Amino acid sequence: MINYDFLIILAVILLSTKAFGLLTEKVHLPQVVGALLAGIILGPSCLGIVAKTDFLSKTAEIGVIMLMFIAGLDTNIKELKKSGLTCLIVAMAGIIVPFVLCGGAYYIFYSNGFDTQSILSASFVGVIFAATSVSITVETLTEMGQINSRVGNTIIGAALIDDIIGIVMLSLVTSLSGANANLFGVIVKILLFFGFSCVIGYFANIFFKLIDIHHGHSRRVAVWGLSFCFIMSYVAEKYFGVADITGAYISGLVLCNIATTRKTLAKKTTVASYVFFSPVFFASIGIGTDISGINSGIISFTLILLIIAILSKVIGCGLGAKMFGLTSKESLNVGIGMVARGEVAFMAAQKGIDAGIISSEAFPAIVIAVVGATLFTPVLLKTSMSSKEDTKAVNSID
Repeated sequence: MINYDFLIILAVILLSTKAFGLLTEKVHLPQVVGALLAGIILGPSCLGIVAKTDFLSKTAEIGVIMLMFIAGLDTNIKELKKSGLTCLIVAMAGIIVPFVLCGGAYYIFYSNGFDTQSILSASFVGVIFAATSVSITVETLTEMGQINSRVGNTIIGAALIDDIIGIVMLSLVTSLSGANANLFGVIVKILLFFGFSCVIGYFANIFFKLIDIHHGHSRRVAVWGLSFCFIMSYVAEKYFGVADITGAYISGLVLCNIATTRKTLAKKTTVASYVFFSPVFFASIGIGTDISGINSGIISFTLILLIIAILSKVIGCGLGAKMFGLTSKESLNVGIGMVARGEVAFMAAQKGIDAGIISSEAFPAIVIAVVGATLFTPVLLKTSMSSKEDTKAVNSID
């Protein structure tokens, strides 16, 4: 006989994530922060109302796949092409510095010596903090009228490149965590998967362009597009040992330049994701974040990780921008604008804990550091960009 408790659990999760999301939105913070807080409060750390179940885990997995599919759909390929070498260098510097420093911090606190598992775990943490989520940065720049400034364009272009490189790195580290994995074999599998994606993507692009001409606004487009996403996710994980979210992201990239189809897909998929699957995913991260066992050592690690997470992006991206002719103030603003982490970091962290790569003891510290870096970004950016110098720079560009 079916146990229908899952229905009331879902209702509690959806209502609480929405309520906390609205509260955090009121103070100009992303709703995802509220969803995480709701999960922590509902989970074993506080009230203990909700625990991880197979049903919640699978629902959350669908949520993360849909989020990455939407991220792929929202990628602006034209912006990538014109973003140029500056954005590439900013993105690369903003990946390498956090990868080394944040991964190094984890290694110092939690390594068991110079063994493969410790290096892999540290690398995974480095990948988590290499990610950038500029949604909150874009909101701040728009509010200040600087979205089309040289700083704004550099941040957006670099973030797009950052996402793609980050997904490749995540695939590599995730694949290496498998049993009997070897570096050469993993690289070959990843290359084969991207080759497979190019071939399938070519034919899928033709198919969806034909649909775009005749049925671009049809609701059936969402069914076909989401089916393509799930197939790519399955193939990536099952046959190539690549993270399923990589397949989801690439399926979105394949369709991101098909105008009407992309709009229809994004609209329909976003509704399903926003209403049901994404809240469950973010709440599940909170539910899995047990803060009841936090001690002075974890607090120290959290603070150090948070400081490094902020400074590594500011230094890495700032130096990259400075190398290509931006002023010192503009370079600082670019660095600050790239500090925020978000959905990709949470997805990577969840993958790490599910695969047993990241220490469960360190997981709360990682989540808090990701949230903290995101919270600090708008405050630091508004403070840094409030000078007359920045206003003049924007006016000269406009």
